[in-house]
Amino acid sequence: MAGHSKWANIKHRKAREDAKRSKAFTKNIREITVAARTGGGDPSSNPRLSLAIQNAKAVNLPKDNIERAIKKGTGELDDGSGNYEEVTYEGYGPGGIAYFLEATSNNLNRTVGEIRHLFSKHGGNLGTDGSVAYLFEQKGSIKINDSGLDEEELMLLAIDAGAEDVEIEEDFIEIITARENLMAVKKNLEDQGIEVESAELMRIPMTEVSVDAETARKNLKLMELFDDNDDVSNIFTNMKLDDEVLAMASEG
Repeated sequence: MAGHSKWANIKHRKAREDAKRSKAFTKNIREITVAARTGGGDPSSNPRLSLAIQNAKAVNLPKDNIERAIKKGTGELDDGSGNYEEVTYEGYGPGGIAYFLEATSNNLNRTVGEIRHLFSKHGGNLGTDGSVAYLFEQKGSIKINDSGLDEEELMLLAIDAGAEDVEIEEDFIEIITARENLMAVKKNLEDQGIEVESAELMRIPMTEVSVDAETARKNLKLMELFDDNDDVSNIFTNMKLDDEVLAMASEG
């Protein structure tokens, strides 16, 4: 999962920077709204909403914003912005790299137009539903900043809690779980005194495609542009990105 881990590291660092701006708030508000609409406004009986609220608090989203987002989702509040819908897009980037995008939009025509434009302008193309989905499997991802434990002890604790894998990154530790075990593993870790920074569902490529530095650079640029789009929630690719290629790509 070299490529997934490196992009996760880049995106995680970027998310910390975004936390200082309204952009991070926008994406978290939309997730809370959709979670409340699909599963109800009570986080105790809506695991997705509970998780969305925790992730929003991690980027310091004000309590009032969280409450308004829940009310918008349940229909108690109409702010005139329309209803947000979840949608996915699949396509290929430079060098034939597969892309799976998750988005939340109140104007699907606008969003698909913007996605198609970015793909086309940067050497890729928007595909049809199912064109790349089979290349990915859905997993849970839990990120921890500083557990106070040494790496070996944390890895053993994570595996005992039900994790499938542990990735030690420069700025954080990522724990991979089966999709259905995400919340249980998160709770087990927290019960052991481990502070979880974020938890979410990810799409991890079953096989990765190696690229040269130039192709990596082009795809990283495209991934950043997608990430800058408020409608796009998550970007997943099957690009293999090791330290050497990342270093060379960063020089450009």
